[in-house]
Amino acid sequence: MSTTAQTIGALSIPLWGDLIAVGVGSLQGAMFASGFRDRRLDLLGVAIIGVATGVGGGLLRDLLLNVTPVALQSNWYLPITVVAALLGMLLIRLFRRLDPVITFLDALTIGLFGAIGASKALALGLPEVPAVFVGVVAAVGGSILRDVLLNLPIALMHVGSLYAVAAGAGTIVLVVMIDLGVPLTVAAIVCVVVTLTIRLLAVRFGWSLPEQRELGRIPRPRWPRFTRAPSAERTAERTDTGAIPRYRIDKPE
Repeated sequence: MSTTAQTIGALSIPLWGDLIAVGVGSLQGAMFASGFRDRRLDLLGVAIIGVATGVGGGLLRDLLLNVTPVALQSNWYLPITVVAALLGMLLIRLFRRLDPVITFLDALTIGLFGAIGASKALALGLPEVPAVFVGVVAAVGGSILRDVLLNLPIALMHVGSLYAVAAGAGTIVLVVMIDLGVPLTVAAIVCVVVTLTIRLLAVRFGWSLPEQRELGRIPRPRWPRFTRAPSAERTAERTDTGAIPRYRIDKPE
């Protein structure tokens, strides 16, 4: 690890800014959970989802760094997340109309949490690659806990809108800039801007990583046939064995 990374301090923001960030996360979590009518969550369930989504990333970050979670060092975090979650449930129609604003704030908090997590890891002496990992976990950990509590497939592991990728890109930029001697504040601002830009563009244009495919199922370019096509019997014979047909390429859905 570079000397620059060893001597920096962790990025910190005012308490009110951190509370707004976790409140936005809790609001998002409650709005997400309210879409599953079959789950029949009560008020306590909504509050738990809100707390997990709002402070989950910071909780996982501090557990990885073996320090006391910030959310447990103040009386404000848990009440704010609970209130935000209940408001998200009760006023969901209002917040749906404000969805672009909430999406912007959510993307902003992803970048902010990523910058805080990565810089905190560097300040505690972690190397660059683990610091990036901690930053990404801090940024997306709330959504992971939300999906686990709702017994859903973890969203960021499926084709989506580059949630974790945006956080990873931002934290990588932050770590590289710090190694190059850029002041922490400047590096953090660039980290947030990069994360925010990638996330909003992904939401706007529906960008996502390619869906996982076995190498043999990746469509190949079609070339003119200069040999006689195989018989239907040979193709059917290979298909019946459960193997991927040699002579037929499945069209992507």
